[in-house]
Amino acid sequence: MSNIKNETEFIMKKYNIKANKSLGQNFLINDRVVEEIIENSEITKNDLIIEIGPGLGTLTKDLLEQAGKVVCIELDKRMINILEDRFSLYNNFELINQDVLKVNLHQLIKKEKETGNITHAKIVANLPYYITTPIIMKLLEDELDLESITVMIQKEVAERLIAIPGEKDTGAITYSVFYYSEASKIMEVSNNSFIPEPNVTSEVIKLNIRKNKIIEVVDKEMMFKIIKSAFMQRRKTLLNALVNTKVFSNKEEGTNILNDLGLDINIRAEKLNLNNFADITNEIYKLKNN
Repeated sequence: MSNIKNETEFIMKKYNIKANKSLGQNFLINDRVVEEIIENSEITKNDLIIEIGPGLGTLTKDLLEQAGKVVCIELDKRMINILEDRFSLYNNFELINQDVLKVNLHQLIKKEKETGNITHAKIVANLPYYITTPIIMKLLEDELDLESITVMIQKEVAERLIAIPGEKDTGAITYSVFYYSEASKIMEVSNNSFIPEPNVTSEVIKLNIRKNKIIEVVDKEMMFKIIKSAFMQRRKTLLNALVNTKVFSNKEEGTNILNDLGLDINIRAEKLNLNNFADITNEIYKLKNN
């Protein structure tokens, strides 16, 4: 691979481009990080790669050389000319100038699978930090026909996403990520790997999408609402948090449910695993539908 730092500085100068802070842009200039992202994405010629926020195209070049098709979704109009200049000669390159949250990814994946030699779809992205969580949640909750999501995000957020529910760093989002995928850490990325340098350390993580449900729950949406309610008041006990947010009608109902499930009434939300929340959901569902 060429020296990405020199290449990036050349492109920024040529097009008179500066990173847009409001779009959370930081251009990756570390060759080793690019190699790790590409390698861990395990790309083949039968893969459709959807790259979110390609920016100057640092990852795009290698993706195009390894994948069957690469669809780049880029919001910043300034990047469109650069990407088209750089990659228009590749016949497996497509560019969409839109907010990824507004793109119908179901349709996009379906079309590529029907018209090409594509058998699998994967996401690869260096995500803007200010919108990381909504993007990842959309990718997971839409239950897209995906194999994996390999992304670079802020380390603090990454640790929460890849945590095991009920263990250190658990947050409400941990349970969603665990429900939909098997998450792992690829590498930590220091802030001097970017122009300009962000104030935070980054981390590359990979989410392998689960093909089979990890738990049985009567109402998945209800379970995630309960988890959210439990973590809205994470300093309180689970019982108090769920009474305050009206998940339990009152303390007596909550105490009975927790006792029936063999859970300590003083337990806090972050100590529960996904099965515990599924059990609570199933009990509440039974109560409300009897």
